[in-house]
Amino acid sequence: MYKCIIIDDEELARTLLETYVKKLDFLELKGSFENPLDALKLLKTEHIDLIFLDIQMPDLKGTDFAKLIPAETKVIFTTAYSEYAIQGFELNALDYLLKPITFERFLKAVNKLKADVVEIPKSESITVKSGYDLHKIKLADINYIESDSEYVVFHLDNRKIMSYQTLKSLEKSLPEALFIRVHRSYIVNKQHVTGLKGRDLILDTVTIPVSDSYYDTVKSTLF
Repeated sequence: MYKCIIIDDEELARTLLETYVKKLDFLELKGSFENPLDALKLLKTEHIDLIFLDIQMPDLKGTDFAKLIPAETKVIFTTAYSEYAIQGFELNALDYLLKPITFERFLKAVNKLKADVVEIPKSESITVKSGYDLHKIKLADINYIESDSEYVVFHLDNRKIMSYQTLKSLEKSLPEALFIRVHRSYIVNKQHVTGLKGRDLILDTVTIPVSDSYYDTVKSTLF
């Protein structure tokens, strides 16, 4: 469970974010503030994991407020002005949401919080045999793995690699912090999941089915 607060001088914006937060069981809303100075008082007494922070506010800009908070507290900037995006990312924000904010985009942003906690070093890799060739694949580059009869197919951003092995045997060698089985035919990289629509996982532009036997585990683990 991640503790979060909302700071925005617009009531409608706060209400929308409050609604989104309440839909997710891994977020706990500890406060919603119109004035960022009031939020500072809470930060002095309680650890907060994530702040949804508006940039353009009358008393104190969000980008200035972000410099006052503990380094370990993550920030997702929210604003109606796209020109602030670069400045937000210069402050190492977890993400940047442009208003009006859809729930799908909100979900993609907060999932980065979970991915950031269980991040696997980019250098960590596995060696995969394909025919007579050996491929060294970085775990972070694997979007998902699909079973194809007696083979598995590694789906990367711009290529596919087929290997003679079973999904079951492969599953045991993959780190649970990064990968999850969602179907008898699919293992997905948690860091590439952007949403859940019905019984389908959304991975950027790809849709992966979730079987009934894995659904509860997938929902509780990823959402």
